[in-house]
Amino acid sequence: MVIQTVGAFFAVISFSLILELPKKYLALSGAIGAVGWLVYLLVQAAAGSVIAAAFLSTLLVALFSHIAARVCKAPVTVFLVAGILPSVPGASIYRSVSYVISNDPVLSSHYLVETLQISGAIAMAIFIMDSLFRLGKKK
Repeated sequence: MVIQTVGAFFAVISFSLILELPKKYLALSGAIGAVGWLVYLLVQAAAGSVIAAAFLSTLLVALFSHIAARVCKAPVTVFLVAGILPSVPGASIYRSVSYVISNDPVLSSHYLVETLQISGAIAMAIFIMDSLFRLGKKK
């Protein structure tokens, strides 16, 4: 898990460089992504569900992104887009397309549904955290 977390840190930093993130935010966005990936791994190991892991890790990434945005006086998307990168269901969509090509509609449908569920969990977590921060802002 440690190696994967360190790898996620460097992957998020590399992705942030491609997105041309300001250099002063690189380490923080990498740390947010790495913590999100660590939570993903821990939840997946404990619950055995990639959907729950994606939801909870994205919830945490969104929380840290909102906090970092307020502390650094930067847009939330600076940290959020890079931070959710490790949770994106790339392997599931790859498997879905692979099984379409190999003419296995049952497995293809299974992985397509899993991809949509993970994507929905990520979107829901971002929406929930954004809504909580907006409610707190109004008070």
